[in-house]
Amino acid sequence: MGEQQNTQTRHKRKMGKQKSQVDHGIAAAQQERGVLVLLTGEGKGKSSSAFGMVMRSLGYGHKVGVVQFIKGVQLSGEEIFIREHHPEVELYQMATGFTWETQDRAGDIAAAETTWAVAERMLGDASLNLVVLDELTYMLGFKYLDESRVLDALVQRPAEQSVVITGRGGGSALQTLADTVAEIKDIKHAYKSGIKARLGVDF
Repeated sequence: MGEQQNTQTRHKRKMGKQKSQVDHGIAAAQQERGVLVLLTGEGKGKSSSAFGMVMRSLGYGHKVGVVQFIKGVQLSGEEIFIREHHPEVELYQMATGFTWETQDRAGDIAAAETTWAVAERMLGDASLNLVVLDELTYMLGFKYLDESRVLDALVQRPAEQSVVITGRGGGSALQTLADTVAEIKDIKHAYKSGIKARLGVDF
């Protein structure tokens, strides 16, 4: 019984210290404004995480806009769900497929600029609580879009608007500007073991 009490005492002390740290962090976070989140890294799950935030935002009745760079040729579960169950979400897709499939730099740049014009409009729309720019980092990495123009639009967006950007890389300037940067890392991936992409899991 004595050892059990000692374990409980140590646990209570540890949890009390953790609670104090959490409470201090909550008390210190007093700014009320939208955030810029960058989900990057080599691993799987960046877009999935972004669409999780879309569902969360919709749960609160927020207005959401989504722009997908690269994706859009192959149908995805998130696209089906949004179009069938949340038609109020503005979803725009560049729909050119991956750059190694098109092999047309001039055409990709034109498509990226057309798509960015839609994204830029969303970033100027104060009624949108959340804007997702899926795979935008590739457009910067391949220099299909002017980085300063993209960064300026992100800086000048409405104060209450939150933005989620996904994709590998993105550059140091974007990482510096972002409020939250998360790097997704692969430990294992089924695809590398010869397992086909799974409907409802991978797309």
